[in-house]
Amino acid sequence: MSLTTFRDLEIWKISKDLAVYIYRITENELFKKDFNLRDQVRRTAVSIPSNIAEGYERNTKKDFIRFLYISKGSLSELQTQIEIAKELNYLKLGEFDKIESICQRLAGMITNFIRYHDENK
Repeated sequence: MSLTTFRDLEIWKISKDLAVYIYRITENELFKKDFNLRDQVRRTAVSIPSNIAEGYERNTKKDFIRFLYISKGSLSELQTQIEIAKELNYLKLGEFDKIESICQRLAGMITNFIRYHDENK
């Protein structure tokens, strides 16, 4: 399969689905009341697929790699925020575990994608 758009990228699909999931779970009563953390978690989650898409559309490997690093940084930021939310009991254990699992998988995929593009400049 050839890639014709950022929507064809598996890392974009997974990160977009993660952002949608984050929006859904931050609607619970406890999370919803903490406007600052809720909004920050949402912005961070949305920035992951957004940076992947923006980097892809820049049409240079150098820019794409730079935006992949930004996405990976946002992913770590999200993991930190979700850890805080878990400790504040805003998330159920299963929700946290699901997010953490997706984040770890996605981090590995982004790292491999960066390596591939870095080696094939």
